[in-house]
Amino acid sequence: MTEPCDLSAIAARRLIGARQLSPVELVESCIARIAAVDHAVNAVVARDFDRARTAARVAEAAVMRGEALGALHGLPFGVKDLEETAGLRTTFGSPLFRDYVPAEDEGTVARLRAAGGIVLGKTNTPEFGAGANTRNGVYGATGNPFDPVRSCAGSSGGSAVALATGMLPLATGSDLGGSLRNPAAFCGIVGFRPSAGVVPSERRGLGWSPLSVLGPMARNVPDLCLMLSAMAADDGRDPLAPRVVDSFFPPREIDLATLRVAFTPDFGFAPVERVVHEAFVQATGPLRPLFGASIDEAPDCAGADEAFAVLRAVGMIAAHAEKVRATPDQVGPNIRANVEEGLRYTAEDVARAELAHAAISRRFHQFFNQVALIISPAISITPRPWRELFPQEIDGQPLRSYFHWLALAYGVTLSGHPAVCLPAGRDAAGMPFGLQIVGPRGGDAFVLAAAGALERVLPPRPVPDVAALRAAPPISAMEGFLGFG
Repeated sequence: MTEPCDLSAIAARRLIGARQLSPVELVESCIARIAAVDHAVNAVVARDFDRARTAARVAEAAVMRGEALGALHGLPFGVKDLEETAGLRTTFGSPLFRDYVPAEDEGTVARLRAAGGIVLGKTNTPEFGAGANTRNGVYGATGNPFDPVRSCAGSSGGSAVALATGMLPLATGSDLGGSLRNPAAFCGIVGFRPSAGVVPSERRGLGWSPLSVLGPMARNVPDLCLMLSAMAADDGRDPLAPRVVDSFFPPREIDLATLRVAFTPDFGFAPVERVVHEAFVQATGPLRPLFGASIDEAPDCAGADEAFAVLRAVGMIAAHAEKVRATPDQVGPNIRANVEEGLRYTAEDVARAELAHAAISRRFHQFFNQVALIISPAISITPRPWRELFPQEIDGQPLRSYFHWLALAYGVTLSGHPAVCLPAGRDAAGMPFGLQIVGPRGGDAFVLAAAGALERVLPPRPVPDVAALRAAPPISAMEGFLGFG
């Protein structure tokens, strides 16, 4: 029999509204799953179980009184530990914030609570979200739910693992170089990078930069759309927030046969591991006849590596330069490397990066005059051990930086276009494989509609062996668990 924690968010919400499932029962089921398996993967790191139980009882009483219920009424969700939560420790994965407890929710969390969602806990992230390997000096490493010695990617790694294992039906994430898409690919769930501002952030450091966004993560596209409907808003504290908020739920219907799409294994510039390329060919072969037409091309991404490196470093300087100067012993290697690199760039370097950024965005926009979607692998490699802080080579070819292996994602980041990662079976190594579906400028609802249609024809998402995780040894006992050694 399906346990409540394994229900889809939509199914659980319908049962709650029909008085066939109590929010208390759902919360307790999620807590029980966390207690059973989280020792093996370390995904939910700060827990708010007592307040969640209280909120669930309040939600149950509202149902029984016949009150109007919010879209997420009674649904537990996880909050990435880069987002502030009132009364619940928010560390950003940094020892500097080990004991920080915010007084207020940030906007995204507040909107999800207002829709009836119940915060169950915080999900693990790399230090300040830097690097796509979820490990830090506060909570340690998060393991892949299909093999806990392997990486779950990041930086929304804890959220992806919690979703894959049934600890939570919904979770928040954020994305700069693929942090919503990369862990979704490694863990077999759905992560969506919306257009900048669709999910507003009043904490956006460089207010006019579209590179970093907040977004939803779920086990399937309809659940993700339900969550996005509560996250999307207009908020004047974010300069990029839209004046008009699109409708995301229920998801739109779309006929794939009416679409012309482009397939690309590498966007013409990204390093891609052979096993990923093979999985891409295998996954997309059956999809091609479903579309009206297809081409094997990609937008010109010339300058993407250089532009992303410089603009990423500028953001790191803005956010973390003072920390590196004042407390270098309490800042990890990824943060230090980015700040140190950024301080070597000149204003001329930044100007060139901005010019390349704009050119890439324009070329993507022009490319979408001939296609409706671009489909690529979501991430360049199959999961490797998390002890490897970051990949230094792919198929024997050295990488240019600790984030070069994220090129499939950051090329799309620079375009400004919305993108979703869909699970598409497993690769030859037996690990989850994900497809990245990129839509036109501002086409968030459209790309999600297309993703929903594709999800219905792709293989069912891979599911971790929960029984094996129950019996697994604690990840905290593994060498190198805490910190970066």
